[in-house]
Amino acid sequence: MSSVETLVLIAVIILMIGVGMRWIHLLNAQHDARITAYRFSDPLPRPPGLPDDTGRRAHHTDADR
Repeated sequence: MSSVETLVLIAVIILMIGVGMRWIHLLNAQHDARITAYRFSDPLPRPPGLPDDTGRRAHHTDADR
């Protein structure tokens, strides 16, 4: 294989990686737009007797780190 063929092969590989990255970016943008347009249902009401915030972050303080 000559050096010219090697350079062409490397250029083609780099070009295909760029095309693939662009395609993935466009698909992600389309997916984000579809998620934004979808109307999710309202959250379920909190059962009686539970504290206001039961998330994991509510239990962590700066002293825990």
